[in-house]
Amino acid sequence: MADTLEDRLARILPGGKGVWVPMDHGASGYPEAGLEDMDSVVKTVISGGADAIVLHKGALSHHADLTGWGGFVCHVSASTVHGGSHSQSKVSVASAEECWQRGAMALSGQVNLGDESEPEMIAALGALTTESFSLGLPVLGMIYPRGPNLKLIDGDETGGIAHAARLAWELGCHVVKVPWTGSADSFRSVTEAVPIPVLIAGGPSGTPFSDTLGIVEEAMSAGGAGVCMGRQVFASENPAACVAALRQVIHEGASAADAAALLGE
Repeated sequence: MADTLEDRLARILPGGKGVWVPMDHGASGYPEAGLEDMDSVVKTVISGGADAIVLHKGALSHHADLTGWGGFVCHVSASTVHGGSHSQSKVSVASAEECWQRGAMALSGQVNLGDESEPEMIAALGALTTESFSLGLPVLGMIYPRGPNLKLIDGDETGGIAHAARLAWELGCHVVKVPWTGSADSFRSVTEAVPIPVLIAGGPSGTPFSDTLGIVEEAMSAGGAGVCMGRQVFASENPAACVAALRQVIHEGASAADAAALLGE
């Protein structure tokens, strides 16, 4: 039973590494390919060996009750594609206490660096880590440097991603999700910037999964802790096999080529 912060982190990041699958996308925009039958895809991803699944609170309550599984992370940040200039301006829609009562093992909050509403998103993430502190709940920071006001520092080969990771840590997050920087050398600057696990996002679907596994292998070689990867998994033809292949690279240290054999690629 996970009673302490350390217990909960060990549950969703065994050995400090994780295969996390976010499925919160339906709140931002729907229809979303792969998420039409949530009951099926959640069960499939769990069967494949996911360490954690990130959901919004309503879906989390439903799936926690349905599955009895202990790896759900509640994402508290929301916006929709209908928000116009504020479509990337996340607002907080849940409290830490509520997420815990709904069955969450951890929490997740998002900041889009450079967005017009960046200050409000930073305040919301700071409030979330404050609320979670007394409850012993881990917090994932999803930090993306992508807003129109993004100001890159000269010589920053990470394109603001190292700063994104640093912000998450400085605000009290226990794990951070950031985009891939494009190379192992530049990604090492990200992992060396913080003492917390760094997970990479998967980006849009459509990339051959064998190529994705190659990126994950590079990220792990540069100090990465795994993935927080949604569409690449849940929108694939075989989500369970994708999760199993990711586990091979992240937890077993297999090469991307060997892991791709699980997919028949």
